[in-house]
Amino acid sequence: MVRFSTAVDDERRAELRQRLRASNTAVSPVLASMRGTDAERELPVDVHALDEEGNLAGGLAGHTWARWLHIDLLWVAESARGKGVGGELVRLAEAVGRDHGCLHARVGTWDFQAPSFYEGLGYTVVAAVPDYPPGVTDFLLTKRLTGGG
Repeated sequence: MVRFSTAVDDERRAELRQRLRASNTAVSPVLASMRGTDAERELPVDVHALDEEGNLAGGLAGHTWARWLHIDLLWVAESARGKGVGGELVRLAEAVGRDHGCLHARVGTWDFQAPSFYEGLGYTVVAAVPDYPPGVTDFLLTKRLTGGG
């Protein structure tokens, strides 16, 4: 008999992640070939822009995994916008990604945020999810980091 629970449980979540990873690795030669390599390790990527007083003027947080740079967060202070800060944050993160062997980058953004900003940096929209959340379109963009932009 199976019993169900809707309780949030960090230990079970970690176990679920570990078991899914093992199951996926067992059936995917690609994931199996990554086991024990640098590509398998998830490494954090942080880039910060600081103003003259040392305060945060912008920042990017992400990680590398499977030879991809994942841009998770990007924010630029209103006073620093339009001055190239965001572009430099992305370029520096891409350089870190390349140093870690990344071949590609990916980022998600909403329609009111920055899809055209990323397209201007060479990213291509590969998916659009309308009404996520309702009234907003969520975009996934990618970029090749080596050999051809």
